[in-house]
Amino acid sequence: MSAPPNDRPFVLGLTGSIGMGKSATAAMFSARGVPVHDSDAAVHALYGPGGAAAQAIGAAFPGTLTPEGGVDRPALRAAVLGDADRLRQLEAIVHPLVGAQARAFLARHHAAPLVVLDIPLLFETGGQARCDAVLVVTAPAEVQRARVLARPGMTPEAFAAILAQQMPDAEKRARADYVIDTSHGLAAAEAEVERLVAQLTDPGRA
Repeated sequence: MSAPPNDRPFVLGLTGSIGMGKSATAAMFSARGVPVHDSDAAVHALYGPGGAAAQAIGAAFPGTLTPEGGVDRPALRAAVLGDADRLRQLEAIVHPLVGAQARAFLARHHAAPLVVLDIPLLFETGGQARCDAVLVVTAPAEVQRARVLARPGMTPEAFAAILAQQMPDAEKRARADYVIDTSHGLAAAEAEVERLVAQLTDPGRA
């Protein structure tokens, strides 16, 4: 963990594997007035009709655009699932655009004491380099599996393929500055977020 200059926000990277409770944790920071950049939301906008990534994705992956000109996400998922080369091709289109949006977000919130970059593949894409510290949200494997397989349309095969693209949870926790286990319930996670916000917005940033 590095200490930023006092003239810019403390940048906290928030990450965690699928089903760990990252989005719920991000919402807890937002509820406390902390600006949060949601990389998933940024991608959703980039994929929409007229989005900066849509046409490039359609050209690289024929048959993955909707009639309206947005990205058909299930079709795109099917096109890259289990194919590392195709996935890298997609990332080469999307990641620079998301990075540019994150930089614009940081510029907009330059006066805030703390900001959060919510990045699902933070370690996998080297996003930790933009952060002063990293918070990993976690849960036991059986809790994670139950959460993910309860999602509409999710299958064990798709879950396994997603996990294969993500850094193992144990490695993420080992590399984190802070860890929140979301399996202990909403109140416990809220308390951990409250404590972390208080710590990181303190002028001493101890």
